[in-house]
Amino acid sequence: MTGGQRLCPAMMVSAPSSGQGKTTVTAALARRHANSGLRVKVFKCGPDFLDPTILAVASGAPVYQLDLWMVGEEGCRELLWRAAGQADLIIVEGAMGLFDGSPSAADLAQRFGLPVMALIDARAMAQTFGAVAQGLASYRPGLRVCGVLANRVAGEGHAELLRKSLPPGLEWYGSLRRGGDLELPSRHLGLVQASELADLDSRLDLAALELAGQEAASLPPKVAFAPGGHRSFRRPLGGRRLAMARDEAFGFVYQANLDLLESLGAELAFFSPLSDTRLPRDCQALYLPGGYPELHLDALAGNLGLAADIRAFAMAGRPILAECGGLLYLLSSLSCGGKTRDMVGLLPGRAALGGGLRGLGLMWADLPEGRLRGHSFHHSELDMDIEPFSFAQRQDGREGRVEAIYRKGRLTASYVHFYLPSNPEAAAALFSG
Repeated sequence: MTGGQRLCPAMMVSAPSSGQGKTTVTAALARRHANSGLRVKVFKCGPDFLDPTILAVASGAPVYQLDLWMVGEEGCRELLWRAAGQADLIIVEGAMGLFDGSPSAADLAQRFGLPVMALIDARAMAQTFGAVAQGLASYRPGLRVCGVLANRVAGEGHAELLRKSLPPGLEWYGSLRRGGDLELPSRHLGLVQASELADLDSRLDLAALELAGQEAASLPPKVAFAPGGHRSFRRPLGGRRLAMARDEAFGFVYQANLDLLESLGAELAFFSPLSDTRLPRDCQALYLPGGYPELHLDALAGNLGLAADIRAFAMAGRPILAECGGLLYLLSSLSCGGKTRDMVGLLPGRAALGGGLRGLGLMWADLPEGRLRGHSFHHSELDMDIEPFSFAQRQDGREGRVEAIYRKGRLTASYVHFYLPSNPEAAAALFSG
């Protein structure tokens, strides 16, 4: 234990399903309170990478994932306890629908006593809004749904109709109007990355202003957070410089992964495969996270100097971890939208995007370094000329497609995005040697 309980106003924003506007509303709430001078800490339930980029801009602070399986109960507890000591408000954005998945957002809220604000897309609703709200509030005994916010309302009259439909005991937290200037754009893997939205701050400020004076803009009740099992680490990566790809093509990485690598002693040297023609100097390991390489085929294919540098790095026997988009970048070629371009060529294989979702789910993988947890989410199909080293397995044990893991020398590559704090010793071993 690292201390006693801490109290902090906190709540979860959840909804009946995906697509209801949870990130827009969570970001608006975070920006509203941050603009008023409060220190706001936002978390994202589940393994999502894209929503946190928006939420970090809205709150002005890094966003971490909470997931009872991938992060673990003790890991979640420690993250929330730390946030309670640093913030005036904690907001957790749920994943999918409130009760979807195992573990679900409702499981997380109930485990840590988070009151839930139910967000409902009211575009095509009248009084049925109240029935949906009552169903969310009463479905699970012991879960506290404290109030409701209506998203995408047509106007004041529509909002008033929705408010009057609520059953006794459910607070009306207000509404956000329907309008393109409040909506966040998306593409095949989810929301567009924050770095790609030049007008993001103005969108956030506009949404925050619309919440002004509504009940949603007041602080939720205080929640007591107990400390988790804090771990201190040796520094097995001390003195090692780790080259880390980070730009609009390679932006899918957990902040907790970066924190862990630094706590293990690594110095992170960031570079852009889109613009840097060489790897950072004096690096002993390389991390290529996921992202959108398929949207930048010409720039990546044209960066011949960096590709040669990466091949030489691998030939020198230095460790490389490539996750999803990083895997695609190391292939012989990548195709998207009728265009095919040569990639780095470290792995003899091809991939093409199209045809919808090809992989999704929480995963675990047994590597020689140890077991790591993570998740898979991709739209590309892989055609490899080498056999997999092993396969990741589904968290829920369901049969069906699992993800192949490839090993070539010290290169480890797969579609799985690993949550490195799930096994710090394995993480250190992947980048050692």
